[in-house]
Amino acid sequence: MSVKFRSVFFALPLMLAATAASAQVDPWEFEVYPAETLNKGMVELESLNSFSAIGHAGEDQEYGSNRMYRTAFELSYGLTDKIEAAAYLNLAHPNGGSFQYAGSKFRLRGSLFDQGELPVDLGWYAELEWQRVPQFDDNELEMEFRPIITKQFGRLEIDLNPKFEKAIFTGPNKNLGWEFGYASGIYYNYWRWMSPGLEFYGGIGLIDDSDPLHQQKHYIFPVIRGELPGMIEYNFGLGIGLTRGSDQLIPKLNIELERFVGSLFK
Repeated sequence: MSVKFRSVFFALPLMLAATAASAQVDPWEFEVYPAETLNKGMVELESLNSFSAIGHAGEDQEYGSNRMYRTAFELSYGLTDKIEAAAYLNLAHPNGGSFQYAGSKFRLRGSLFDQGELPVDLGWYAELEWQRVPQFDDNELEMEFRPIITKQFGRLEIDLNPKFEKAIFTGPNKNLGWEFGYASGIYYNYWRWMSPGLEFYGGIGLIDDSDPLHQQKHYIFPVIRGELPGMIEYNFGLGIGLTRGSDQLIPKLNIELERFVGSLFK
C-alpha cells in the first residue's frame, strides 16, 4: 500500500468521527451502501442481525435495548440497472420476551451515471419507515434521504452515506426539522472471501439543535466481509459505542443471497 493510501486509510476514521459526529441510528440496519445497485431482474434476500450485549434500560413503555436481539428481513429487486426497490420486516426479541413486530420499511435506491465515469461514484437512497410506538420508537412514521458516495483507491474502498431524517404526520417530532446522521465504511478488498474494514454509524439529532454529545449515539464497527460459494455474502462486526448514549457492545451479522429472476415488468 502506498504512502498516500496508508494516509487515507488511517486518517479517514478520525475524519468521519469528527465531522459526521450523530439522525438517529437504526439498530435494525447496521449496513453501509455503495453507489452500485442490483442489476435489472436480480433479487436479493438479506437477513440483518444485531444484539445489544451491553445496552440501556427502557423508559416508560419503551423497551430497553439491553440484551435485545434484533433481526430485519430485506427483499430487494433490481427494477433497472440503476434503480432497485426493497421492503423490510423488523422484528425484535426484548430481554425475557418473545419475538415482536417492530416496524416495516420501504425504499428506493439508485446510482447516478456509470461506475467510474466520475472521480467518485454517486447514488441516492429514499426510505419510508413505519415503527411500532411507543415500544420501539417515539415517531410512528419517518422518511429518510441519503446521498451515496463511493471511491475506489485500488483495493481500498470508501463508502459515505450521510443521512437526513424527518418524522412526518404523527409523533412528538412531526413539527420539528430534519435530523442528521451517517453510515460510512472503509474496506480493504484483499480476498474475495474475506476482507477487513471499519464501519461508522451515528447521529447528532436535529440539524439546527443538535443533542448534547453524551446523548448522541456513535459507533465504530471493525468488520470482516466477503462472498462465499453460491453468491452468499456476509458482513460480521463488533460495534463499540463511543458515547454514553450509545449501547456499549453490539455484535452484528448480515447475510445476503442474490439470484436472477428476470424482469417482473415487461
